[in-house]
Amino acid sequence: MGDREEKEEGRRRVVFVTVGTTRFDALVSAVDSENVRKVLAAKGYTHLLIQLGRGSYLPSKSDGDDGSLAVDYFTFSSSIADYLRSASLVISHAGSGSIFETLRLCKPLVVVVNEDLMDNHQSELAEELAERKHLYCARPQNLYQTLADMDLNTLLPYTPGDATPVAKHINRFLGFPDD
Repeated sequence: MGDREEKEEGRRRVVFVTVGTTRFDALVSAVDSENVRKVLAAKGYTHLLIQLGRGSYLPSKSDGDDGSLAVDYFTFSSSIADYLRSASLVISHAGSGSIFETLRLCKPLVVVVNEDLMDNHQSELAEELAERKHLYCARPQNLYQTLADMDLNTLLPYTPGDATPVAKHINRFLGFPDD
């Protein structure tokens, strides 16, 4: 996915964090921690923008004037597509929509699994895509270490599969004519 970790002087490098429409205070709190902010700044990121969803934890804002990471947040947006497009790194909950939208945009992605969800099928998706080297997978408690250890050059681009043959097979099985 390219050498995105090289710090480029004067260039805005945004980390966009999204929790979707749910409450995921553990993720917001983890990215708000001093050690996570420091590792992101050390990797050359300049801004941290956090979408809070329904959570109640409010991160500390910063303008970044002291050389630290500039931090801002919001609750919801009608679309996060522009935020994803402008991001240099995305840290996301494990919702399939957020994962695949980010991967289609070829953005480096760290997925953080919400272990508070019952029957957490989302972790299976995130872990499988991490095993295939399309993203990094973390938990709130090990996010710092995942970020510290990540090498974005090892990530592979995600190529969506073609579902046409499967759809044709199902249609034939159901007795529908081929188009």
